[in-house]
Amino acid sequence: MKEQVEKAIEEVRPHLQADGGDVELVEVTEDGVVKVRLKGACVGCPMRQMTLTHGITQFIKKKVPEIKEVQAVEDEEQAEQKN
Repeated sequence: MKEQVEKAIEEVRPHLQADGGDVELVEVTEDGVVKVRLKGACVGCPMRQMTLTHGITQFIKKKVPEIKEVQAVEDEEQAEQKN
């Protein structure tokens, strides 16, 4: 399942990169939860939740129907950039 998610992310990545953003796969859990890290211009962007929900999540679920949820995770540096 992880390989399928990686392929889906590779397909959606150019759309994010066109606006200066990016996405990194962090983890795919056994119960179908995908954890990603938004990067670049996505960090601190007021539209990041919409990008995650209506862009990344929908695309991954379309390509990998076993996925139940996509969550964004942050590292400390990203959390500081938002504040």
